[in-house]
Amino acid sequence: MRKQSESAREAERSRDVQAAQLRPGSRRSFIDRLIGTGIGGIVLSALYPVVQFLIPPATRESAKASVALSLAAEDVASNTGTIFKFGSQPGILVRMPDGELRAFSAVCTHLGCTVQYRSDLRHIWCACHNGHFDLNGVNVGGPPPRPLDRYGVHVLEGRISVSRDL
Repeated sequence: MRKQSESAREAERSRDVQAAQLRPGSRRSFIDRLIGTGIGGIVLSALYPVVQFLIPPATRESAKASVALSLAAEDVASNTGTIFKFGSQPGILVRMPDGELRAFSAVCTHLGCTVQYRSDLRHIWCACHNGHFDLNGVNVGGPPPRPLDRYGVHVLEGRISVSRDL
């Protein structure tokens, strides 16, 4: 009988200790909250740069409607393409085999990669997902959903300027 009462008292004491440890304001609950807050802070500090990488920053489009290029018209060889900066976006200037100059936005309409001119294929090509555009900027192959934006090219006294209007 005495053995049962001692084990009952021991079980009661164990329950009292556990209740005291879980009681608000106890040292154990304070340490649990402290550790939980620390782990939460570590997780948030690791996720913040990932989220900032995945969400691109908002950029305003340039207010300029035209840009003067630093190269002369005679510097652009036939059947070549040159990337240039048009506001905050890249543009591409292509000299056709017949000598005509054409300019387009160099941003692929699929995922925003920068396109390039392929003289061997005689068209504009996006290397990221194998998108193809003809020399009018029209998408002819691959995943791009729409044509490239076309810009107007003006040559004045041998200097090239590109504008949004055609």
